[in-house]
Amino acid sequence: MKVKLDKYERKIEREADSYQSISKKERAKLEGILDKIRKTRNVNIRISESVLEQLKRRSQEEGIPYQTLISSILHKFVTDRLVDEKSIRRSMQLLSSAR
Repeated sequence: MKVKLDKYERKIEREADSYQSISKKERAKLEGILDKIRKTRNVNIRISESVLEQLKRRSQEEGIPYQTLISSILHKFVTDRLVDEKSIRRSMQLLSSAR
């Protein structure tokens, strides 16, 4: 399975050789954060069959399992990074027509 890297991840890969070691204290702090992030729980939700079919189709387009896609969508929502593309395009049109 081919993984798509975002702009930030590609930058990390390009600059990997320039990274420096961190202190043991800072490393322990970061590992604690990572441990918390890695903890997962199973949940059961009811999703309409049509929505599940659409999620599975989109996940195939993205090249990731549909459960991963659902988790990613939920993560983006709770971190305020889930955006409505139509609203953004509408705002961009309004801004450019106002000039």
